[in-house]
Amino acid sequence: MNNEMKQADQQDQKNADIEDEKSNLYALIGGADNLRQMVDRFYDLMELEPEFAGIRAMHPVPMDSSRDKLFWFLSGWMGGPDLYIRQFGHPRLRARHLPFAIASAERDQWLRCMAWAMQDVGIEEGLQQHLMQSFYQTADWMRNTPG
Repeated sequence: MNNEMKQADQQDQKNADIEDEKSNLYALIGGADNLRQMVDRFYDLMELEPEFAGIRAMHPVPMDSSRDKLFWFLSGWMGGPDLYIRQFGHPRLRARHLPFAIASAERDQWLRCMAWAMQDVGIEEGLQQHLMQSFYQTADWMRNTPG
């Protein structure tokens, strides 16, 4: 087998591993019901806890559409049904968040709120850690304001 074919095979395996991991995330979290519980708890905490006032202010009242959109997005992102893409197309996360001033404080509020929600709904600790690493990368990429 020549070097080019080996590289193509390695890339195919990497892509397959990524897809397997995402499918596993959706299954590991417990599918749609548990994902919905986690998302709902996330937004409940955002409404209830003063420490999340900064990110709460960025959302509409009521937050029903935000709850649905995060659930739909995470469903596909974790390897479940691509509910968000079916309705809205590519998520364009950064572009959709540009109208909001997001600095390190807002990133950290979002991450803390999500960590708390995962704990409250009983997501297994190892899975929480794995998800938080991925959430951190995305949340950090959303920052568009110094600080």
